[in-house]
Amino acid sequence: MKNICIIGGGIIGLFSAYYLSKKGCQITLIEQTDLADGCSFGNAGMIVPSHIIPLAAPGMIAKGMKMLFDAKSPFYIKPRASADLLKWGYHFYKASTEQHVRHAIPLLRDISLLSRQLYTALSEEKAFQFGFQEKGLLMLYQTAQVEKEEAETAKIANKVGIPAHILSAKEVQDLETEIKVAVRGGVYFPKDAHLIPQILLKELIQYLENKGVKILDKTSVTGFEKKNGQIQAVITSSGKIDKLDEVVLSTGAWSPILTTQLGLTLPMQSGKGYSFTLKDRLTNVQIPSILTEAKVAVTPMGTDLRFAGTMEITDVDLSVNMQRVSGIVEAIPKFYPEIKVALPEKEAIWKGLRPCSPDGLPYIGRSKHLKNLIIATGHAMMGISLAPATGKLIEEIVINEQLSMNIQGFSPERFD
Repeated sequence: MKNICIIGGGIIGLFSAYYLSKKGCQITLIEQTDLADGCSFGNAGMIVPSHIIPLAAPGMIAKGMKMLFDAKSPFYIKPRASADLLKWGYHFYKASTEQHVRHAIPLLRDISLLSRQLYTALSEEKAFQFGFQEKGLLMLYQTAQVEKEEAETAKIANKVGIPAHILSAKEVQDLETEIKVAVRGGVYFPKDAHLIPQILLKELIQYLENKGVKILDKTSVTGFEKKNGQIQAVITSSGKIDKLDEVVLSTGAWSPILTTQLGLTLPMQSGKGYSFTLKDRLTNVQIPSILTEAKVAVTPMGTDLRFAGTMEITDVDLSVNMQRVSGIVEAIPKFYPEIKVALPEKEAIWKGLRPCSPDGLPYIGRSKHLKNLIIATGHAMMGISLAPATGKLIEEIVINEQLSMNIQGFSPERFD
């Protein structure tokens, strides 16, 4: 029986523990905050095989520069003197090429399809009833320029085996039977799905507790003991955890803090996002959507409706920027004229930090420098979407099974 320490109790750490527990591993899971308040609780809950184009792509820098001077824009880089930010920006610039996009597409496709398959299987288990629905995703647009961009993405998706259908305004409205939609058109990805993340996380935590996983929340990692190229012990605010066979690092936006303690470099920036939820709607959106010009995600969750958006490249900062939130609020009636939304109170706004690698690909794999360290982080906006596949891959690495896919492109040390 392998003794595993998983550092990080977000969705990636929980799914890693889920699959490892099925293999009979002895697991200690450490989370620095209250486990019931992780980054994924306010997530848009989308499972998106459609998202095969990485964040680092041609034209993204020019688009980002245009948005920087708009206080309500969906993208923002917090100005600060930071060597880590400069290094991240340099790698982002180098990755924003057609060649990188071609490299990334099959990787993102394969891990997304694996995740979707695993979610389908999980939803059929009695212990899990997390509102999983396979209704697809609508990419809605209002301008000719974005229509052209989304049509090109649809063409690429169809070419690599992800079905995508370009819809007219009327065809979009035919799908949305309860709510008026004001759009030029949309692209429909029928293989996407969605779920209710806060229910999923509670069910995963309950499952792990029932399986005997030792969960230490409100516990910080303060250091490590290393010897002969291995981690011997993890030092925490609750004491030392030793006699470890493997350590899994899945601390999201906080990962670079710990990799620095371990003497490793992991280029990453936090991408802050916000969400809020309208409760108990009499009429509701039927199919999850992304309002493309505003970069706002819209997800029905039972009778509730969640809106999520913004990508604020920052340090580990969880303050709420109300101007960014107002940008989300103002976009909603432009696309859904019948949905009138007031600016929420600051206390009602969920905020989270997404761990963003510079090339738009996650970090998944064993460290070359510390042979019992496995890293699983850097999933940006797709933590929920890619979590089961990541957890399954971590289990396969630990147990030394054949991998479900080639993960060389996710190497944690690809920027060394």
